[in-house]
Amino acid sequence: MAEPRYLSGFGNEHASEDPRCPGALPEGQNNPQVCPYGLYAEQLSGSAFTCPRSTNKRSWLYRILPSVCHKPFQPLEEGHLTHNWDEVEPDPNQLRWKPFEIPKASQNKMDFVSGLHTLCGAGEPRGRSGIAVHVFVCNTSMLDRCFYNSDGDFLIVPQQGKLLITTEFGKLLVEPNEICVIQQGMRFSVEVFGESRGYVLEVYGAHFELPDLGPIGANGLANPRDFLVPVAWYEDRQVPGGYTVISKYQGKLFAAQQDFSPFNVVAWHGNYTPYKYNLDNFMVINAVAFDHAVSSGATPTVSRRQAKQSWSLRGLQKGLW
Repeated sequence: MAEPRYLSGFGNEHASEDPRCPGALPEGQNNPQVCPYGLYAEQLSGSAFTCPRSTNKRSWLYRILPSVCHKPFQPLEEGHLTHNWDEVEPDPNQLRWKPFEIPKASQNKMDFVSGLHTLCGAGEPRGRSGIAVHVFVCNTSMLDRCFYNSDGDFLIVPQQGKLLITTEFGKLLVEPNEICVIQQGMRFSVEVFGESRGYVLEVYGAHFELPDLGPIGANGLANPRDFLVPVAWYEDRQVPGGYTVISKYQGKLFAAQQDFSPFNVVAWHGNYTPYKYNLDNFMVINAVAFDHAVSSGATPTVSRRQAKQSWSLRGLQKGLW
């Protein structure tokens, strides 16, 4: 398929509207009494309302139907996610594993959500502090299903197979050697083109940001302009058979039904968006004369904690495989 169009820039104040609806973005205000085309205005917040302007993250979305038009959420027993690191005994040994097997679609159809498995982690989502590492294996696309994470951000790293990720902000085509970040509260659906596998790094607390460069200077590592944000795209589609919205909330999965596609955002503006990055664009910094620099010199993005502490990962979920 053709590569979707993108906007460029990390954390920029972007604005986009689907060309099928010119003028969908309100001018001079965020929430008019009557939006163009009769759309509904919603703000998606990625930070506290009163946080400093430099760290304030939010986007305004203009959609055909409100995102709250769904039936009540019910617990969903699917996938193999956990945040209880006491389920297994601590193991101080070095751990390694072979590539995880992808089931055949003819035997067991598995999409992105049902194919998520937790490997290890630290902290917990209710305290908004911690991380988890998951693996995903899937052989089929998410059909009339979407997912959003209420606990934190997903950094998705495909290892095999490309992913077409449809979000409320537009579409991202993510291939091996690229990474993609879907931030907290953003609905998305994953389409695959065959057997696919990869990793997911989940952070419960702060969002990802670019590391400080220090003596490197003004340029180096991951350049902000190489981060790509989708352009607005929508579908006005009724789903009489039911569309399933899956939420990860406090480490558990919940599902709600609605009768329309959630990807009905005609226009949006703001600095709280999904984005992707091609690791080929990373400028590696290393020693020239002698010795070897530490691995932090190969860091595209970081997620800072309030306390300057490191994580000790626990809870390899051996029994889940």
